[in-house]
Amino acid sequence: MADEEAIPAATVIVMRERGGVPELLMVERVAAMAFAGGALVFPGGRVDPGDVALAGLQPGDPQENAARIAAIRETLEEAGVVIGLAPAGRMLALRERLYAGEPLGELLKEAGAALALDALVPFARWLPLGMKHRIFDTRFYLARAPDNAEPLVDGNENVRVFWASARAVLAMAERGEAHLIFPTRRNLERLALFARFDDAVADARAHPVRAITPWVEARGGEQHLCIPDDLGYPVTSQRLDEAIRA
Repeated sequence: MADEEAIPAATVIVMRERGGVPELLMVERVAAMAFAGGALVFPGGRVDPGDVALAGLQPGDPQENAARIAAIRETLEEAGVVIGLAPAGRMLALRERLYAGEPLGELLKEAGAALALDALVPFARWLPLGMKHRIFDTRFYLARAPDNAEPLVDGNENVRVFWASARAVLAMAERGEAHLIFPTRRNLERLALFARFDDAVADARAHPVRAITPWVEARGGEQHLCIPDDLGYPVTSQRLDEAIRA
């Protein structure tokens, strides 16, 4: 699949602080899903035409705005957590209508709410190529969790949503209790470095957000899946036979 055929997508790392190690909002996808079935991921999905239309009404880069809007919409649809919207009060009550396909822009008007796109901080961008499945050009964002956010399973695309530290999720994978695709694992390793949300934001702003396209090369006589070493990731390669790419 050519680069120009990649599907624009967005995902958001929602982080909360509870007096200790920061916790992340994780979603377990339905096993039957074609992409990352059964995997633990961050909330997100493809940018849809409604996101693009709403982005055109905002100041700034339309593509960047559309990705942030998609991340906001998907987090509300998938996990029942409101980010990037102010005030947030009535939007949770409108979640089912949003999930049913009603335009976000119309629901915002009804709720008297507005987009707060600056609440999302660019963290990374992944563009895996050479895959058998559909290719997604995914922008990753950081967002602080709202107070007392209680995630809700959507009952369609996911079977579980929960809070856990990055290290806890990685430990689950090591014990065989979780399925992590390559980009999620690398991002969790990076997120495990941070003691606070503000530390994650500082790191994100200290590194360029450049599209990461993993490649395969021989290292020590073994094939490894690799990423660049200048984008803030503490682990930049994994044996190809151990890497889960989808």
